[in-house]
Order: sequence, then structure tokens, then C-alpha cells
Amino acid sequence: MASRGLGALGGGRGGGGGGGGGGGKKSLSARNAAVERRNLITVCRFSVKTLIDRSCFETIDDSSPEFNNFAAVLEQILSHRLKGQVTWFGYESPRSFWDYIRVACRKVSQNCICSIENMENVSSSRAKGRAWIRVALMEKHLSEYISTALRDFKTTRRFYEDGAIVLGEEANMLAGMLLGLNAIDFSFCLKGEGLDGTFPAVIDYTPYLKFEQSSDSISSDEEELRTFGSSDSESSTPENVGPPLIMDENSWFNKCKRVRQKYQLTLEQKGYLEELLRLRENQLSESVSQNKILLQRIEDSDLAHKLEKEQLEYIIVELQDQLKSYQSLDQLSAEGSLSQTSLDPSHSQEGDAKQDTLNLTIEGKEDTPSLLGLCGSLTSVASYKSLTSLKSNDYLASPTAEVTSPGLTPS
Repeated sequence: MASRGLGALGGGRGGGGGGGGGGGKKSLSARNAAVERRNLITVCRFSVKTLIDRSCFETIDDSSPEFNNFAAVLEQILSHRLKGQVTWFGYESPRSFWDYIRVACRKVSQNCICSIENMENVSSSRAKGRAWIRVALMEKHLSEYISTALRDFKTTRRFYEDGAIVLGEEANMLAGMLLGLNAIDFSFCLKGEGLDGTFPAVIDYTPYLKFEQSSDSISSDEEELRTFGSSDSESSTPENVGPPLIMDENSWFNKCKRVRQKYQLTLEQKGYLEELLRLRENQLSESVSQNKILLQRIEDSDLAHKLEKEQLEYIIVELQDQLKSYQSLDQLSAEGSLSQTSLDPSHSQEGDAKQDTLNLTIEGKEDTPSLLGLCGSLTSVASYKSLTSLKSNDYLASPTAEVTSPGLTPS
């Protein structure tokens, strides 16, 4: 009995140990994921700082090690816990962050997604993602792309697993950090070796382990802490941080130089924004002028249609009047021919005179321009000939024709 009790107690302890081991594994996994996210965000912050610091002295291009490191960091952040693509056979094949970007960034106005998709020298998905990073930096819209993609939470959930950086609180910090890159003028070649998507990007941590801010840098340590510092770093810094009370001449000179560089950078940003505003105003004025031209064309076409409609209505009324006159003349000619058969020869001359007068009246009836125009455009030549045949002498009774009747034969 005692042995059984001890065995049960040992088993209970063993089971408790197993449960504790499982809980320890989960906590360790969660800690590792949190450390991984924090490391990538911190390295991204450092890479942005070094990139801004380097842009004060030279143009950033593909040969800049600061940019290559920043691109590698951003690529790993966007690839963190990215879901694979499930094939027909149930296997999961790896995918690149470009598959997520091209879907989530379609809503960005004047985006470069289609142009990158149509690039001939870029074939792989990873290379297209790297080309997108360079184009977005040159367009100064990288922060806008990232913010738009992160707002599409449904698409982000579909492409990333739980614990990804883009699904956590660090995503908002990422969009804020990238906003400072809009002040840098980048110059990249989209046909270089940097777009090779064969190998994944590797982060070089050594520059951040031995990074020393130069005295000519555009920003001081205090401003960097206020701008990019996290809550942990701020809590670890002393509360009373400020310049020494006594500063030598070199310190004042360096500080004035930093202020001058800030002023020059602000002027460049102001010029860029003014140029952008001027371009938008020109586009707006061109759109307004084109709209006025289109409205004037519409008004002119409406006026022309009204005039054509009035002319056609006038032609129809005139043709109806002419048709009535022709019908009345036909009736008169028929009555004249019937009267000739009933009159004696002594009255034939009077009837012939009336018939001549009738023929002269018919022959004097000329075609009006409206009749000729309508016959040429709306009717065929045969119908026009049939209309003019109403005036021919063959249709009307000839005044010279003598009607012989057995009862009226002169003796």
C-alpha cells in the first residue's frame, strides 16, 4: 500500500512536471517569437537612421551598403511568418512577399504594381519584390504602400500566420519609421545584380554593433530617441538628459552645422512639395479646360441637331403642300377631259384654251430646292422620276387630241 501511494505520488509529480514542461515550451516559443520581432524592428530602426545619416553626404544607390542592409531588413520583415502556397497535391510551396504586396497595394493611387509585373528582365517573384522596394523609394511612397497594405487586415490575415510582425503592434511602428525616408533622393538601376532573386537577403549586423554617430550628422541622439525610440529604450535612458552647461567652441560649431543642414533639408522638402502642388494645379487646370471644351462641343452638336430637325420639318410641310397642289391639278385635268367628250365641236376651241392654260400652269410649277434636296437624299431616283411624271404631257390629257364620238360627229 505504501509503495502504491508513493508510486501514485511520484506519477502525480511526473505528470505535473510534464505539464510544466509543456507550459515552459509554449512560453519559450512565445518569448523567442517576441524577441525575433523586436530584433527585426530594432535593426530596421537602426538601418533607417544610418540611411538618413548617409544621405547627408552622398546619393543613395545600389552600391550603398546602408541601403542594401535596409532592403534586406525590410525583406525579412515582410517575409516574417509568411504562409506558403498550397498546391493541388497538398504540399506547401514557399512564396515571396511580393505575392502579398501586389494584392494589398492595388488600392494605392497611381501605383507601380502593373509596371513591375510587366518588367521583362525581372521574372521571379522575389526579384519583383526587390524591384518594388526600389521603385517605391524613388517615388517616395514606400510608407504609403506599407500603410495601405496593413490597413487591409483581411488580406494580411490571409497571407500571414499568427505572430507575424505585420499582424502585431510593431506594424504601426514600421509605417512610422519608413515615413522619414521620403526626404531622401534615391537613384537605383532596375537591371543590376541587386534584383537577383536566387538567394535570400542576409542582414549585416556589424554596422549597428559598432555604429558611432558623426558630429556632422543631421540628427542628434536626443532627437533620435524622441523620433525612433521605443518605450523600453526611453525607460532605460536617464530622465535628465541634456547638453552640458559648459560647451566649447567645437560643440557650438557642430550644433550650428546640424541646424544648417536641417534647414537645407527643410528647404528641399518645401521645394519638392511646391513642385508637386504646382504639377497637381496644372493637371487640374487642364482637366477643367478639357471639360469646358467637351461641354461646348455638346452644346454645338445639340444646336446643329435642332437646326437639322427644323429644316426637315419645313421640307416635309412644303412637300405636303406641293402634293396637295398636284392632286388638285390632276382633278382639274380629269374634269377638263370629261367636259370635252360632252361638248360639241363649236366649244372645242374654248376647251382647248382651258387645257392649254392648265398645261402652262403645270409646266410653270418648278421644283423647289427643298423638293430636289429631299429627292436626292431621302428618296431614290425612281421615286423622283415618278413624282415628276405627274407633270408630263403623257399623264395629262393633250389639248390637241380630238375625241371622236359617234353622237358628236360633225355633219
